[in-house]
Amino acid sequence: MNEPSDTTGQLLRALWLPIAAMVVVVVVSNIAVQYPINDWITWGALTYPVAFLVTDLTNRRFGVGATRRVVYVGFAIAVVLSIWAAGPRIAIASGSAFLAAQLLDVLIFDRLRRSEAWWRAPLVSSLSASALDTALFFSIAFAGAGLPWVTWGLGDFGVKVAMALALLIPFRAMMGFVSPSALETRRTAA
Repeated sequence: MNEPSDTTGQLLRALWLPIAAMVVVVVVSNIAVQYPINDWITWGALTYPVAFLVTDLTNRRFGVGATRRVVYVGFAIAVVLSIWAAGPRIAIASGSAFLAAQLLDVLIFDRLRRSEAWWRAPLVSSLSASALDTALFFSIAFAGAGLPWVTWGLGDFGVKVAMALALLIPFRAMMGFVSPSALETRRTAA
């Protein structure tokens, strides 16, 4: 009788680290996006792609359901903190883009996760989700603000492409540490 609640409790305890990582990445990125490096990119372009790494590693370890929980909880906490740290417009833009992009990443990664090429799922899911995230975030956050948001968006996407490629290295390095958990194996076997 206690197994479902024990399994749920185990899963929630196991997800605290990805949730915390997601919140930190999003809040830091929401602050950093307000500081341009040049006319093409902001500091947020360098930090936000790590959110896709967190999502993909969580998906690999715990599966789709748990990863969606990380996205929803991370989204809720990050939006609240971002209103305070980065302002309501950035928080709303970030929250909208984050939720849509992360859920797209989860879906694509899950569909490609059993591909023979280990890099296909994280690369295709991150690139697809990055395109959606960039379009939504920059148009909501900066349209009509008199800032070069289109060039920032283009530069941001370029950096996200480079980061998606670079983050394949830590993804591959961590694959052995995040092999599907016993919790995920039990759920998929049932």
